Amino acid sequence: MIIHFYKPHDQLKSIVSNLMIYNAELDPEQPPVISVHPPVPEHCLYFYPRTPCVSHSQQTGERKEHPHCLIVGPVIERVNLSIGHDHIVIRVGFHPGGLYRLLGLPTHELFNHPLDGYDLFGQQIKEVNEQLALAQDYETMKNIVETFLLIKAMQGKVKEKFDDLMAVLMRQEAILRVEEVADEACMSFRQLERKFKERLGMPPKLFLKLIRFSKAYRMHESQPALRWTDIAHINGYFDQAHLIRDFRQFTGVAPRAIETELAQTPLRLQAHYLF
Repeated sequence: MIIHFYKPHDQLKSIVSNLMIYNAELDPEQPPVISVHPPVPEHCLYFYPRTPCVSHSQQTGERKEHPHCLIVGPVIERVNLSIGHDHIVIRVGFHPGGLYRLLGLPTHELFNHPLDGYDLFGQQIKEVNEQLALAQDYETMKNIVETFLLIKAMQGKVKEKFDDLMAVLMRQEAILRVEEVADEACMSFRQLERKFKERLGMPPKLFLKLIRFSKAYRMHESQPALRWTDIAHINGYFDQAHLIRDFRQFTGVAPRAIETELAQTPLRLQAHYLF
């Protein structure tokens, strides 16, 4: 497994949080590896230049092969990902509101509905995919994606104070209550709800809950020896029962069941995610 993180270009820093290239070379004689992938609060753009990735819905059992470019906005449903033997993914993580600014599309329209990049970008994304398929090294892949993003960012919407506040919320340890967020943003609750729906695609309370859950889940992936009671405390849960409740909402199972599933796969897809 090879992971490279790249800082975004100066002209993309207000939109893009990070760019990651993940390469897993697995035994081609073995069946594809299936890995757990709960929802994250970050909106993303994924490129798959080699073997395809297949998602399996935990709720419906539906199987979907990902296109070469996948736009993922607000998601609260877990999927399991089936990964081929020569798996490379270029993952562009956006600051809160960054995907909205890049696309100019209200993100609630993408709620639990990832979009094929070709449906939105057409010939532009087809050319990017063709270039990535021919690229021989990670740096070239990064440059191809970055060039595409720079062109799109020139046509994007401007940043607002709300976006900066949400970026702070994603990084800080303590999770604020919705009323505190409204005060910080200098908005009424209704104004805050409208802004969340437009730029983040979900209600404030749900987004804040997803941030806390995601931090707890990623902590377990990166530090599997840490006890669940400690994870709950570190991430601001009142008690372990509240942690279990969120895990059931966002993964469909309790933390112990997730622990068992992760033990059956060699890949930890979210352990290295940066928000």
